[in-house]
Amino acid sequence: MTERLSELNRWLSDGPGFKDFLITPASSDASFRSYYRIEGDGGSWIAMDAPPEKENCGPFVTIAGQLSALGLHVPDIIASDQEKGFLLLEDFGSIHYLDELNEGTVERLYGDALAALAVIQACGDRSVLPVYDKRMLMREMGLFEEWLLGRYLGLQLSDSERQMVESVFELLVKSALEQPQVCVLRDYHSRNLMITRSNNPGILDFQDAVSGPVTYDLVSLLKDCYIGWPRERVKRWVGGYFELARQSGILREEHEDRFLRWFDLMGVQRHLKAAGIFARLKVRDGKPGYLGDIPRTLGYISDLEQEYPEVGGLAALCQRVIDKLDP
Repeated sequence: MTERLSELNRWLSDGPGFKDFLITPASSDASFRSYYRIEGDGGSWIAMDAPPEKENCGPFVTIAGQLSALGLHVPDIIASDQEKGFLLLEDFGSIHYLDELNEGTVERLYGDALAALAVIQACGDRSVLPVYDKRMLMREMGLFEEWLLGRYLGLQLSDSERQMVESVFELLVKSALEQPQVCVLRDYHSRNLMITRSNNPGILDFQDAVSGPVTYDLVSLLKDCYIGWPRERVKRWVGGYFELARQSGILREEHEDRFLRWFDLMGVQRHLKAAGIFARLKVRDGKPGYLGDIPRTLGYISDLEQEYPEVGGLAALCQRVIDKLDP
């Protein structure tokens, strides 16, 4: 047993006061946080271990309270010790959206998720959130070159390629910042949405929320790095969400002509970031489990080559990477 796990066991006994319990790994994520299922005393809970020198529980606690007040289904916080980096949470079970999404369920499950997203965007308080600004957007896209191209694949961009990439990055930032800005959870996708007995979806992993572009979480959901859907179907869902967002006061009628473009270009930014993070997890953290998701993630970009000539060079580069990863 690691020292950190021993400390968690002591806290569960001394803080929440468990007398006889079983602790088993529940999941881990792309950060330094770990999750454990606690079974005993007639129930089941989830313990979050967020080492305080690397993670901060405060935003999770604050945003959980705000989202819960809006009627959204986030885990109740049963006990907490932010100084130690431990939280005891309501257990949503083990069934993720990703486990259940199929032709028979997708319309219902996405309908629930889009309705919840509209509440987040219409009512979420973004005044207390960090701003998703140009610096952050650029830094995230830089992960693609640093970790995927450079450190994982050993590829170096030529001067002309780097100039092309920088030009596309400027275009993507401009598109992101001209959008209406809302509360953005940043990881609103099938591995962080849970199937619960009522008030679906159960929403996880919202502690990194920011004030940012209206299409960001929509991209996370509909151009998911872990599951894909036909382009025409995605476009139909995007159009349906536009109408919902317009009726909810999130968007205005004049945004309609630009909304799909905003969505697609936001996807390019997000998928560059995600592909870089997946490579970093392998190279830096020894977690290779996400490498298989890179071709799908970059495929969203390469598929835009004909539809958006202004990102054609980057789309072609992404296809080269896909071919190298999956010859």
